[in-house]
Amino acid sequence: MSSEASQQPGEYADVLIIGAGISGIGAAYRINEKNPQLTYTVLERRSQIGGTWDLFRYPGIRSDSDIFTLSYPYEPWTRPENVAEGADIRAYLTDTARKYGIDSHIRFDTRVVSADWDSATDTWTVRTVVAGPDGESEKLYRSRFLFCGTGYYNYDDPYTPAFTGIEEFGGDVVHPQFWPESLDYTGKRVVVIGSGATAISLIPALAQRAERVTMLQRSPTYMMSMSRFDPMVQFIRKVLPQRLAHAVVRVRNAMFHVLTYALFRKAPRFGRWLIRNRTIAALPPGYEVDVHFKPRYNPWDQRMCLVLDGDLYEHISAGRAEVVTDHIDHVDASGIVLTSGRHLDADVIVTATGLQLQALGGIRIAIDGDEIKPTDRFVYKEYLLEDVPNMAWCIGYTNASWTLRADMTARAFAKLLAFMGEHGYTHAYPHIGAATMEEKPAWDLAAGYVQRAPHALPRSGTRRPWHVRHNYVLDAIDHRFDRIEEAMVFGRVPAPERVISA
Repeated sequence: MSSEASQQPGEYADVLIIGAGISGIGAAYRINEKNPQLTYTVLERRSQIGGTWDLFRYPGIRSDSDIFTLSYPYEPWTRPENVAEGADIRAYLTDTARKYGIDSHIRFDTRVVSADWDSATDTWTVRTVVAGPDGESEKLYRSRFLFCGTGYYNYDDPYTPAFTGIEEFGGDVVHPQFWPESLDYTGKRVVVIGSGATAISLIPALAQRAERVTMLQRSPTYMMSMSRFDPMVQFIRKVLPQRLAHAVVRVRNAMFHVLTYALFRKAPRFGRWLIRNRTIAALPPGYEVDVHFKPRYNPWDQRMCLVLDGDLYEHISAGRAEVVTDHIDHVDASGIVLTSGRHLDADVIVTATGLQLQALGGIRIAIDGDEIKPTDRFVYKEYLLEDVPNMAWCIGYTNASWTLRADMTARAFAKLLAFMGEHGYTHAYPHIGAATMEEKPAWDLAAGYVQRAPHALPRSGTRRPWHVRHNYVLDAIDHRFDRIEEAMVFGRVPAPERVISA
């Protein structure tokens, strides 16, 4: 820390990391691993570690990808399951942060409001609101670098359509993003609106205690069943040392997802046939699979939903859960009236209707006093923003585990910081220049939450290094042979005390 930095207002750290979820904890580890001379602070708006896995507390919350690719490559997952519950993922993140001393760098209950870059000093000033026992107070932080592990959706405002008459409903209406711990659904009739990943994991958990659970969907979603415990994974972990077994299983699972995705995209008719036949085999004879489980789109046009151990199909077969494919006309005091005229009696309505995309956690970003819109900027190598100095942004894959790219992003940013330290640079940013760049969606999904806000995320170009891909293999190759100086602008402020030592 320079003497000049210590004389200016605000707590100083070389790197500020926003968010203490998978992305933020991983970034802290990688940055410290590559740059142990740099100080860092993690700013977390919630009261504990976890991010998404602390926010979502609905029954049945679990990962929708295998835990070995969702966990970190340097910290083995030690539990036996291949798919993990939300509470266990949160515990894993907490234990990882404690093991590597990251937890002592976290400032909890600290919501970041804005970040302002000053080109005269090459520093970020970050304005936060801190929640305390006596109310909220404002606190400033200053840093050379900023890492945004803020996720991709709005934590405060989920997507809930306007259902006519919902205010007349006499029961409970809840959104999974804000599940009330006090909600008692035992012996009650529950209608879950939606058929995405949240609904698919929520319904089997509700069906264990509710009188009956109905999944109400406008159109079907692709679903594939996965075992909670994988015999091959168990065998690998039995015969190999822990760290080696973790690495082998992680690569094996990642390649399985990559190859399966490629197969379904290249041969969609085969994919549709395979999924349909596996669904028919899992449900009672004569079940209307083509009505409730045959989407109009091709596999992976939207993210595939994971059915764990066939639990959803088992509850349907046992009569504890039902799938209804229809549209809502209105809600009345006792349930939902469909356009077909059918009435779904309900004591509880769960609006599992999705998220709202949001870039950088809604933080206001300014450069030398001028606000910029992240959504107007192209993404460089999937982690920097066009003409924005010393700031990284972490976004995961749509067709694979979030952590596969999050760890790649953290390592790339850590490598950039080390390069700058070695050369005495105090700022760096990617620059397109005069070249024209065609734009494509950063997320190539036809999912509702993407289609509702196609310009909510920073922009993707159509050629590297401005192309946001969802291809783990190609990204891994690119990062392995990365040329740090490609399309980058480097510089330094005049004062020698501001140079980062290597």
